Amino acid sequence: MSLLQAIILGIIQGLTEFLPISSSAHLTLAPYWFGWQLPTQETFIFDVLVQVASLIAVIAYFFQDLLNILHAWLQGLWKRKPFDEPLARRGWQLILATLPAGMIGLLFKDQVEAAFSNPQLTAAFLLVTAGFLFLVEKIGKKERSLETLQWKDALFIGLAQAVAIFPGISRSGATIAGGMARDLERPAATRFAFLMSVPIMLAAGLAASVDLLSLPNLMQLLPVYLPGLLASAIVSYVSIRWLMRYVARRSLLIFSFYCALVGLITLLTFWV
Repeated sequence: MSLLQAIILGIIQGLTEFLPISSSAHLTLAPYWFGWQLPTQETFIFDVLVQVASLIAVIAYFFQDLLNILHAWLQGLWKRKPFDEPLARRGWQLILATLPAGMIGLLFKDQVEAAFSNPQLTAAFLLVTAGFLFLVEKIGKKERSLETLQWKDALFIGLAQAVAIFPGISRSGATIAGGMARDLERPAATRFAFLMSVPIMLAAGLAASVDLLSLPNLMQLLPVYLPGLLASAIVSYVSIRWLMRYVARRSLLIFSFYCALVGLITLLTFWV
């Protein structure tokens, strides 16, 4: 991977991680579209590490929310009343929502890594993302606030996130759609989706860091990777800020149409 390729992929990651259009799909398809022949293991690790850069962006944007949730959660444990305060319950909900994806990721790690080198499968999964977004916009009531979230809702959204471990199924798209399927308002579903990205992205980053340390050419890769990570962090923050404003006023149908278009065009390149 060259320095320019790392920066381009970092920008793509930042633009697509939080927009419901699947960053993993774009990171998988970009080398295919550009004709880049990149080492599979190094590319997979880079793809996960740029998600850590995006994690820094989401922590920066929601820092006060996360701090308040953590404080309430720890206070609840200290007082032996872990579910009394709404923010303490939010902490437990975030933990519960993280478990399904963590378990699926551990069980199917090899299959997930293999999927990252399969553009056809990725394109097909983009159509799944398009379908998710279209359905919830058409059938979701979108009337519940985040304060009404219950453990069953958190588990349901967590299961949606578990489906999104494969490239092409947008993590933010699946979790936002999961929240809207439980009748959450669009901004509430989006906020919870972004908050619950923190633990799963952190876990994925730690796992990738272990793989990174095992690479024999680590010192050659770091100067190439770091600019891409910086680009990802900056663009991710801008994307989060933009999407939070967007969902307060508009539907997600434009993202559904985009995913369907990209998925179909990519599949057609194999069929024609």
